[in-house]
Amino acid sequence: MAAPLQSVSVLAPAKLNLSLDVVGILPGGYHALDMVMQAVNLYEQVTLRRSEDLVLRVPGTRIPTGPKNTAYKAALAFFHYTGLLAGADITIRKTVPVRAGMAGGSADAAAVLVGLNALYGAHLSMTELCALGASVGADVPFALMGGTCRVQGLGDLIKALPPCPDCWFTVVMPGYGISTPAAFAAYDEIGSPTHPDCAAQEEAIRAGDLGGICDAAGNALEVCAGGADTASLKEALTDHGARAALMTGSGAAVFGIFDAEETARQAAAALEAPGRQVYVLRPDRGGARVVKVTR
Repeated sequence: MAAPLQSVSVLAPAKLNLSLDVVGILPGGYHALDMVMQAVNLYEQVTLRRSEDLVLRVPGTRIPTGPKNTAYKAALAFFHYTGLLAGADITIRKTVPVRAGMAGGSADAAAVLVGLNALYGAHLSMTELCALGASVGADVPFALMGGTCRVQGLGDLIKALPPCPDCWFTVVMPGYGISTPAAFAAYDEIGSPTHPDCAAQEEAIRAGDLGGICDAAGNALEVCAGGADTASLKEALTDHGARAALMTGSGAAVFGIFDAEETARQAAAALEAPGRQVYVLRPDRGGARVVKVTR
């Protein structure tokens, strides 16, 4: 019989919204969304070790590590659901910018669920993990699934799609973030002239049509909730060859979709500036996954 695992390391990809629409209000005042989400090769790195206590560390950041942290909530949800009388020592190495609309916190929570499932041999199914994730945060189920998905409702209705056609993303994070609650409050006050056709984008993905994906791209939160630089960053990305440019999630990161790596990297070099974080990324076909175990 194999010795029990003592630690696991998990990678969890960030995401971009190829489209985001607000389609209604659900009971409880939550916004009903229709989105196409794409995992990208920028990863949160999470290490989990067996422990009697639940300890969360996020070195090099000021991110709270207590019960309000999404990753901490995910661990509590896992132990409550499984009934395991155990804990974990969790260390998160942040690489995804905070308040960017790239689901870094959700990726952390997904990594914790996947990691604890492996660490303690709980054998929870993806369906069970996604249900736990949905109780923690709207983007957590997608962070578990990864790849390319149509996501609706509160983020809990997920349809896996074929892989996104080969392309490159240049992502620009300005020197500030945007609060998700503030973004939706702005939408409620102002509304939006933008309502992307997510169904058309899904069909374009199924057809492997990058042009169709770009034509249908859009974000209903962009005009009302975007940052001071959102419009100018979009314009700059388009000027440097992006086939489409838009804000991801509730912001503040903005990205362009490119056919070729060289063009994407040229755009990234042109948009570098003090205080900004600029990334050149590719689609990732997976979600949070274990990459190393120690017995």
